[in-house]
Amino acid sequence: MLQGKKILIGVTGSIAAYKIISLTRLLIKEGAEVKIVMTKAATKFVSPLVLSTLSKNKVLINLFEKDVWANHVMLGRWADLMLIAPLSCNTLAKMANGQCDNLLLSVYLSATCKVMCAPAMDEDMWHHAATRKNIEALTGYGNIVLGVDSGELASGLSGEGRMLEPENILLEIKNSFRTNELTGETVLITSGSTHEAIDPVRFIANHSTGKMGTALAEAFYLRGADVIFISGPAQHFPAYKNIEIIKVTSAEDMFIQAVQQFPNCSIAVLSAAVADYTPVETASQKIKKKEEQFTLSLKKTKDILKELGSLKSNQLLVGFALETNNELDNARKKLADKNADLIVLNSMNEQGAGFGFDTNKVTVLDKNGNQYESGLMSKQDVADYILEIVEEKLKQNA
Repeated sequence: MLQGKKILIGVTGSIAAYKIISLTRLLIKEGAEVKIVMTKAATKFVSPLVLSTLSKNKVLINLFEKDVWANHVMLGRWADLMLIAPLSCNTLAKMANGQCDNLLLSVYLSATCKVMCAPAMDEDMWHHAATRKNIEALTGYGNIVLGVDSGELASGLSGEGRMLEPENILLEIKNSFRTNELTGETVLITSGSTHEAIDPVRFIANHSTGKMGTALAEAFYLRGADVIFISGPAQHFPAYKNIEIIKVTSAEDMFIQAVQQFPNCSIAVLSAAVADYTPVETASQKIKKKEEQFTLSLKKTKDILKELGSLKSNQLLVGFALETNNELDNARKKLADKNADLIVLNSMNEQGAGFGFDTNKVTVLDKNGNQYESGLMSKQDVADYILEIVEEKLKQNA
């Protein structure tokens, strides 16, 4: 999402400036190019040398330095996004009133890109009527002004005014670059595992963490789609608040929700690791350890992919297949038997792929006999790879 994006960070005088160290690292890791402008006050809170080293670009502070003029106009035109973080109460007031007494403000007033601000100040300052008025002015100019967190403040008090954490600012930055390729599409994603109760304290489950489903949901969302995310118990969930999350527990719960939501969707991607069997009976009390052997009777769960395949009209249906042997043959059979449009094959025999890993390797099969190999890559990149194939199928079906 941020690969090759040019991010210009303006740092002002606030104790929260230390968070820019982590944010810069996160942006570089995402593939963004980062340049940083600081006010003189900001240098008292965080070292320009540290930020220069991390961003791999010289940090600019002064409009004039050794008879050389910092071209604020070109810097403001260079960026795809200017982020002012932390935004102090003082700089906020200056921006709201068009003042221009330092390099950061000169760049801001020259910027032709989107401008995002992450305020940081004490709670009383945050709630002051003048601050409210200045924020209204900034948003009126078309700037994106983020909210604040609540917690311990530099004053020793506790309340609203803390700058958002770097991870949350990164999400807001990504959200600002959301595209429109899939605008108008509603995507149903199933994710995580299911828990099949044996008694009130025990259940049958698998090792799914929800990483792949979450990566898919976020990738679809960042391309403009509306996303409905149905998840069983999992460690990972989408971070974007506009993604609708429906939490379920059992295979039966997931079946009911998937069938209910499917008619409202144009695309369905069933990446959840749903239990194939569930206990015939669930004990109402904890089963005591008495006998040397214990037999548990199981019955098949309802097949969500097959059911949606029988219900679909013009939806694009994508299933997942996790195999340990005869991978391709089993995946092709699943593709045909379930009336799916695509099957994403995961092999447990691939090192670095499968449950729990940050990486994955998939083979995508379609009804025309085509076979697409992703290679081993991050699950975010695998999600993008799957999306490219989905988008191509949508164009073919249009």
